Amino acid sequence: MSPSRLALVGFLLLFTHFGGAQQTGTTSPATASTQGAAVLQKALAALSPTPITDVTLSGTARRIAGSDDESGTVVVKALAGTGTRLDLTLPSGARSEIRNISAVPVVGSWSGPDGIAHPISYHNLLTDPGWAPAFTIASLVSAQNAVITYVGAETRDGQSVIHVTASQHSPVANDTTGLLQHLAQTDVYLHSGTFLPTSITFNIHPDNNANVDIPVEIDFSSYQAVSGAQVPLHVQRFLNKSLVLDLQFSSAILNSGISADTFTVAAGL
Repeated sequence: MSPSRLALVGFLLLFTHFGGAQQTGTTSPATASTQGAAVLQKALAALSPTPITDVTLSGTARRIAGSDDESGTVVVKALAGTGTRLDLTLPSGARSEIRNISAVPVVGSWSGPDGIAHPISYHNLLTDPGWAPAFTIASLVSAQNAVITYVGAETRDGQSVIHVTASQHSPVANDTTGLLQHLAQTDVYLHSGTFLPTSITFNIHPDNNANVDIPVEIDFSSYQAVSGAQVPLHVQRFLNKSLVLDLQFSSAILNSGISADTFTVAAGL
């Protein structure tokens, strides 16, 4: 197995980006207009009437990777316009993922029990990891060259949802491949009554092949009001439809003044 493929396997088993839930019913034809952006703005307003600068979530985590099934603790931190961080403490050891979106270009790293930091490929940094949906949707709305499409009403996992896709146009003139738009695409599913996100889906890719899609899904539930915002205290991640990470948060702290240094990625990665 090549080093790049080993890096991918380590990354997938480490955190766990994840696969899809079954959809039923019909979907109206996709229409690219201001409607999609307006729906995402409604979602942002439902999540937090006032802007959130940072969030710290802590609780318990279950990680499933093949025959490994272990439980421990988790801390998630996110700072608007700067980055996200996940830290797991498990019987097998500590595992972390850091993304710094304030860097140009964006950078990220992951590490396992040995503490060695590995880079996250650039094409896997074009979608938000989904640790906190308010930050995910805010990043989609504010993305440069954003393409937001209203797909329509659907039934997903027995719930009535509104489906919106978001991506980016390539800034390169005459780019006919559409690769950037594909790599950056995120599908958002909002509860049709509350506009709170129920799921987001996107693809990750092997380190050495951005053309191979690996489906990821993140499900949000158990929303609770925290400092005027709605925070999902239960987050599940699936990879290729298999559960790989189950997070149950017992504490949510907003606007605590997280330092940007929290999201520093080692030089050279």
